[in-house]
Amino acid sequence: MNASRAMRSAAKYAPVVAALARMHPQLPLVLGVVTLVGVAAHLSQSGWQAVTLWLTGLMLGMALYHASFGFASAYRRMIVARDMRGVLAQLLLLALTTLLFAPVLAAGAIFGQDVGGAWAPVGVSVAAGAFMFGIGMQIAGACGSGTLYTAGGGNLRMLVVLLWACVGSFWASLHMGWWQQLPSHEAVVLSDVMDWKSALVLQLGMMAVLAWLLGALAKPVPSAAPLHVRTPWSRLLSGPWPVLAAAVVLALGNLSTLATAGHPWSITWGFTLWGAKAAQALGWQASSSAFWQGEFQSEALAGGVLQDSTSLMDLGLMLGAWCAASLAGRFAPKWDFSWRSLAAAVLGGLLLGYGARIAYGCNIGAFISGVASGSLHGWLWIAAALPGTWLGIHLRRRFGMDD
Repeated sequence: MNASRAMRSAAKYAPVVAALARMHPQLPLVLGVVTLVGVAAHLSQSGWQAVTLWLTGLMLGMALYHASFGFASAYRRMIVARDMRGVLAQLLLLALTTLLFAPVLAAGAIFGQDVGGAWAPVGVSVAAGAFMFGIGMQIAGACGSGTLYTAGGGNLRMLVVLLWACVGSFWASLHMGWWQQLPSHEAVVLSDVMDWKSALVLQLGMMAVLAWLLGALAKPVPSAAPLHVRTPWSRLLSGPWPVLAAAVVLALGNLSTLATAGHPWSITWGFTLWGAKAAQALGWQASSSAFWQGEFQSEALAGGVLQDSTSLMDLGLMLGAWCAASLAGRFAPKWDFSWRSLAAAVLGGLLLGYGARIAYGCNIGAFISGVASGSLHGWLWIAAALPGTWLGIHLRRRFGMDD
């Protein structure tokens, strides 16, 4: 994949990017806005759906960045310090998304758009992949969405994680036939077992119990320093955002994705596709892989990156984070991490990408969107990811990373 060459190139040009940012602090923002407008104008030829997905991705990236809404760090704080605030925000996101999805998925359509949930089998593949993902996101320092928004915000180390997540995700796609032969059960969707309203009450009840348990186990956390008094408009553009407000924006963004694309928000399919396109450019033949002979996969591989809804939103998310970091005055790329940290980025990215592919998604696509769709594989995903997270936290010390 010539990954080492790409890493050397990133290191070579990083000082140039940083110098340009110092030369004119608003240059990154100007470039981001120009890119936003240019891509939106190009997408307008493809219809309103493409533009809507692009803008939704942009909004999600800004919300994630301004609120520092991370899954990996939230799980780490929960396990190490019994600080439950980040995980409770995730439960709020999960509850809101479930509440918004339930009537739409029950109807099967919204605004004339047919919709389907993030439904996947319940089996060994999901459990093994989520466990790998849990390890990988702790070593890498971010989950799938976290990798995108921190990379878009100027973190060059996370670009390395993203590169190797694409490698790992593509690599896993070549093994999907083997993983799918392991014991599994077809997708179990609660609304197929009971009426959708009962399924909604059951899910929300489970989340309420989890929130109560987390609150009971939490340790007191020192109050944060008061924020500087700023106008609402200034805080909206430059942050920081309250994490609970970001949870609301993320839930609405997921609903927008469902209503526009016909499927819930996902992240890591984009990694798989980008890895496959890079491999194809280097001479790999898609005909050698059964996975890539599937109708959806072959069409995505034959089309442009911006024609794939997940890729389009992933790129929009990164640009949204770029603009948010620029507005906050924090876009300052630096190549100043150690080789041990770089090794952790490579290994973490590989595990993150490989695990997400065989588990049918990451924290967003498998857990949040899966559970909100009433699919039991989403609950299996988080049950397997947390032990992996615990192991990943301990492995971080091997790479000189703080808890």
